Amino acid sequence: MDEAAHSAQPRTIGSAEIQNLIPHRHPFLFVDSVDILEGGKKAVGTKCVSANEPVFQGHFPGRPILPGVLALEALAQTACVALACQGGLQSRLAMFLGIEEAKFRLPILPGSTLKLHVEILKLGSRAGKLRGEARLDEKVAAEATMTFAFVEK
Repeated sequence: MDEAAHSAQPRTIGSAEIQNLIPHRHPFLFVDSVDILEGGKKAVGTKCVSANEPVFQGHFPGRPILPGVLALEALAQTACVALACQGGLQSRLAMFLGIEEAKFRLPILPGSTLKLHVEILKLGSRAGKLRGEARLDEKVAAEATMTFAFVEK
């Protein structure tokens, strides 16, 4: 199989490899696995939302809901994993430059499994732009367009 055909195959990245690619750690690591699709142009992360997450102690007692900004962070982390898999970007970190068109559509409750769909819209040597949707059972719970700058690790 040639290199181009091989790179187009879906690739699943587990927790240990995610931690080799991005600097986030518990309790601020919000993606459990990432499937790299279409040669790296798209990715789908998975976040299993546990009732034991520290955020639920205060948001909200008696009615726990994952804050929407953490759903966006999970999308950003999925995007960072996808970007880290791009050729030439392994030695760089993706840092937020902006978030546009963010919408929070459904509450994310403990016991949910978020599917974090991201697509690279633009990618240059210094910055990138991605679109993301956090989905619950194929329904959009949160979405945004995110811009990143690349900095040396």
